[in-house]
Amino acid sequence: QMQLVESGGGLVQPGGSLTLSCEASGNVHRIYDMAWYRQAPGKQRELVANINSRGSPNYADWVKGRFTISRDSYKKTMTLQMSSLESDDTAVYYCTAEMTDGFSRSDYWGQGTQVTVSS
Repeated sequence: QMQLVESGGGLVQPGGSLTLSCEASGNVHRIYDMAWYRQAPGKQRELVANINSRGSPNYADWVKGRFTISRDSYKKTMTLQMSSLESDDTAVYYCTAEMTDGFSRSDYWGQGTQVTVSS
Protein backbone atom coordinates (compact mmCIF):
# COMPACT_ATOMS: atom_id res chain seq x y z
CA GLN A 1 0.00 0.00 0.00
CA MET A 2 1.52 3.29 -1.08
CA GLN A 3 1.04 6.39 1.02
CA LEU A 4 2.21 9.96 1.49
CA VAL A 5 3.11 11.47 4.84
CA GLU A 6 3.59 15.19 5.43
CA SER A 7 5.63 16.75 8.20
CA GLY A 8 7.00 20.12 9.21
CA GLY A 9 3.86 22.06 10.00
CA GLY A 10 3.51 24.20 13.09
CA LEU A 11 3.10 27.67 14.50
CA VAL A 12 5.14 30.49 13.02
CA GLN A 13 5.05 34.26 13.40
CA PRO A 14 4.13 36.53 10.50
CA GLY A 15 7.14 37.08 8.28
CA GLY A 16 8.66 33.80 9.39
CA SER A 17 9.63 30.69 7.45
CA LEU A 18 8.68 27.05 7.52
CA THR A 19 9.60 23.99 5.46
CA LEU A 20 7.12 21.22 4.79
CA SER A 21 8.17 17.75 3.73
CA CYS A 22 6.30 14.92 2.07
CA GLU A 23 7.59 11.38 1.86
CA ALA A 24 6.20 8.53 -0.19
CA SER A 25 6.35 5.04 1.25
CA GLY A 26 5.24 1.56 0.38
CA ASN A 27 5.84 -0.31 -2.85
CA VAL A 28 6.41 2.83 -4.92
CA HIS A 29 7.74 2.04 -8.36
CA ARG A 30 7.53 5.52 -9.84
CA ILE A 31 6.23 8.96 -8.90
CA TYR A 32 4.89 11.27 -11.58
CA ASP A 33 3.59 14.78 -10.86
CA MET A 34 3.59 15.96 -7.25
CA ALA A 35 1.88 18.93 -5.70
CA TRP A 36 1.07 20.85 -2.54
CA TYR A 37 -2.47 21.99 -1.83
CA ARG A 38 -3.87 23.83 1.13
CA GLN A 39 -7.26 24.32 2.72
CA ALA A 40 -8.05 27.16 5.08
CA PRO A 41 -11.06 27.04 7.41
CA GLY A 42 -14.25 27.69 5.49
CA LYS A 43 -12.46 27.76 2.14
CA GLN A 44 -12.00 25.35 -0.71
CA ARG A 45 -8.82 23.39 -1.16
CA GLU A 46 -6.47 25.26 -3.49
CA LEU A 47 -3.27 24.50 -5.36
CA VAL A 48 -0.11 25.97 -3.88
CA ALA A 49 2.49 24.56 -6.27
CA ASN A 50 3.20 21.51 -8.35
CA ILE A 51 6.29 19.91 -9.79
CA ASN A 52 6.55 17.41 -12.60
CA SER A 53 8.75 14.35 -12.86
CA ARG A 54 11.48 16.41 -14.54
CA GLY A 55 11.54 18.82 -11.62
CA SER A 56 9.84 21.74 -13.35
CA PRO A 57 7.82 23.76 -10.83
CA ASN A 58 4.65 25.74 -11.20
CA TYR A 59 3.21 28.10 -8.58
CA ALA A 60 -0.13 29.68 -7.81
CA ASP A 61 -0.08 33.38 -8.65
CA TRP A 62 -0.55 34.41 -5.03
CA VAL A 63 2.69 32.67 -3.97
CA LYS A 64 4.58 35.66 -5.42
CA GLY A 65 8.03 34.11 -5.04
CA ARG A 66 7.62 33.34 -1.35
CA PHE A 67 7.54 29.55 -1.67
CA THR A 68 9.86 27.04 -3.33
CA ILE A 69 8.82 23.52 -4.25
CA SER A 70 11.39 20.79 -4.85
CA ARG A 71 11.60 17.03 -5.03
CA ASP A 72 14.12 14.26 -4.66
CA SER A 73 13.02 11.40 -6.86
CA TYR A 74 15.59 9.01 -5.39
CA LYS A 75 14.47 9.65 -1.83
CA LYS A 76 10.81 9.88 -2.95
CA THR A 77 10.36 13.15 -1.13
CA MET A 78 9.02 16.61 -1.87
CA THR A 79 9.49 19.80 0.09
CA LEU A 80 7.86 23.21 0.24
CA GLN A 81 10.03 25.99 1.58
CA MET A 82 7.84 28.85 2.70
CA SER A 83 9.03 32.32 3.66
CA SER A 84 7.46 35.71 4.37
CA LEU A 85 4.48 33.88 5.78
CA GLU A 86 1.27 35.79 6.35
CA SER A 87 -1.78 35.09 8.45
CA ASP A 88 -3.66 34.21 5.24
CA ASP A 89 -1.25 31.30 4.78
CA THR A 90 -2.80 29.59 7.79
CA ALA A 91 -4.24 26.32 6.51
CA VAL A 92 -3.87 22.58 6.42
CA TYR A 93 -1.29 21.74 3.76
CA TYR A 94 -1.62 18.52 1.80
CA CYS A 95 0.80 16.79 -0.51
CA THR A 96 -0.44 14.77 -3.42
CA ALA A 97 1.27 12.64 -6.02
CA GLU A 98 0.44 10.35 -8.89
CA MET A 99 2.22 7.09 -8.19
CA THR A 100 2.43 3.58 -9.47
CA ASP A 101 3.52 0.32 -7.90
CA GLY A 102 4.14 -1.08 -11.36
CA PHE A 103 0.63 -2.44 -11.68
CA SER A 104 -1.76 0.41 -11.04
CA ARG A 105 -1.38 4.18 -11.23
CA SER A 106 -3.42 6.49 -9.01
CA ASP A 107 -3.45 9.83 -7.21
CA TYR A 108 -2.58 9.73 -3.54
CA TRP A 109 -3.04 12.31 -0.80
CA GLY A 110 -1.35 12.75 2.54
CA GLN A 111 -3.25 13.35 5.76
CA GLY A 112 -2.28 17.01 5.89
CA THR A 113 -0.14 19.13 8.19
CA GLN A 114 -1.36 22.26 9.96
CA VAL A 115 0.41 25.55 9.37
CA THR A 116 -0.61 28.41 11.63
CA VAL A 117 0.78 31.90 11.10
CA SER A 118 0.10 34.02 14.14
CA SER A 119 1.84 36.36 16.52
